[in-house]
Amino acid sequence: MGAKSALGALGAAAAALTAHDLIQKKHSVLRNYPVVGHLRYLLEDIRPELQQYFIERNWDGRPFDRDTRTIVYERAKGIHGEQAFGTERDVNQPGYEYLIHSTAPLDPPKEEHRVMVGGPDCSKPYSMSLLNVSAMSFGALSANAIRALNKGAAMGGFAHDTGEGGLSSYHRENGGDLVWEVGSGYFGTRTKDGDFDPDEFAEKSQIDQVKCVSLKLSQGAKPGIGGVLPAAKVTKEIAEIREVPQGQKCVSPSAHKVFRTPVELIEFIARMRELSGGKPAGFKLCVGSRMDVLAICKAILQVGTAPDFIIVDGSEGGTAAAPQEYEDHVGMPLTHGLMTVHNALVGTGLRDRIRIGASGKVATGSDIVKRLIQGADYTNAARAMMMAVGCIQAQQCHTDHCPVGVATQSHRRARALDVGDKSERVKRFHEATVQQAAQIIGSMGAHAPAELTPHLLRINLSETESRSYAELYEWLEPGELLAEAPQSWAADWNAARADNFLPATHHLRGGITP
Repeated sequence: MGAKSALGALGAAAAALTAHDLIQKKHSVLRNYPVVGHLRYLLEDIRPELQQYFIERNWDGRPFDRDTRTIVYERAKGIHGEQAFGTERDVNQPGYEYLIHSTAPLDPPKEEHRVMVGGPDCSKPYSMSLLNVSAMSFGALSANAIRALNKGAAMGGFAHDTGEGGLSSYHRENGGDLVWEVGSGYFGTRTKDGDFDPDEFAEKSQIDQVKCVSLKLSQGAKPGIGGVLPAAKVTKEIAEIREVPQGQKCVSPSAHKVFRTPVELIEFIARMRELSGGKPAGFKLCVGSRMDVLAICKAILQVGTAPDFIIVDGSEGGTAAAPQEYEDHVGMPLTHGLMTVHNALVGTGLRDRIRIGASGKVATGSDIVKRLIQGADYTNAARAMMMAVGCIQAQQCHTDHCPVGVATQSHRRARALDVGDKSERVKRFHEATVQQAAQIIGSMGAHAPAELTPHLLRINLSETESRSYAELYEWLEPGELLAEAPQSWAADWNAARADNFLPATHHLRGGITP
């Protein structure tokens, strides 16, 4: 009788579901295929997992392939991350990049390469690691994820960027070095009207744990628009940290109030440095156009002071939730953005005063070395650091349903992330990755990153031809733009204005505007 009762109940449920499917008007599939049509939605729901675990090959997954994820996981766990039987990648494929090793390789140095950040106007320079935690806010990440990242940074001696969501207690709890990022919402240092509060900024930025201060102009995931934290995520705690109303949608404006022109931007960066007591001050951007960068360089020359650092975020960056059109089609990739900024600073004679950080899919030692060759002084990693604390690339960051407690405000989900264990993993991942970068630098015959040149990085143009970055791209000489801009840069150089981000002659359909 028990089995018959169960079957009867199952039949009744199926009949009820059939009736519902036939009556409802939202899904055509269910009206034509009641009950069994639900299988379509189930398979669609689990498609990413099926793709990631059973279909994709080790080297072609996105955003990070399985080989890269495995390297991060194994190094975080203290496993060396070696591979047997040779590469699975097609080394003759167009677009394949490779580094040039030396016949007389060098042993890596016993001490880690460090980068001193702080120009002539900075009184408290900071020694930066080659790899650091990129900008990720509390609110986007859970409290335990922030705790683990910062504790790992404290143990490993590298910097942790706060993201634009404010300077939370979780960032400060374990004493790791901080780069305090301020975005267009001025969270954590804002007036009731949403303007920048200089007094509050001075008080917080002079905390000893804050080593650098950074102004976010744009980010790779969504350049040109601000962030949005849904009202449901604006808890009492987040509202207090960001200084916004609880339970209301928290919006970062697309544009800043503190500047409108390149000159005003540079003047505000100088003000941030002064308010912080002389700490390194800079800005982060995803490069839009070369002309924008040159306008900023002209403003630096006019004002007479320079940012201590510029962080270049590539359009392939992506910890933030963003419209897919922005993620896929807006902004300059890191390779081109990085070389644009580097060459602009070299050409205007400013490169020795300003350090460049690179952020965008940095996960391995070879990633670090490639970015150093392309113009960076140091690198930042966001998603790789998330993987070090347990992220499985579920790509549920924007839903608050992160299955491992990294990108969620659910206390139930976040409690799965053990801070003690995961902070050790962050430390080990950083240490192993930087060591691998140092070993590669030695294998290339260089004593230090400063000896790396574009000749040492090559890319396949076809299956039969490759060229080095030195041959493929233009590299300016120090001060070349000031002396006489080469033809390939002249139009952008002449159009760039220190007093306006619009060019001197802005071409539009139907005419020209001044």
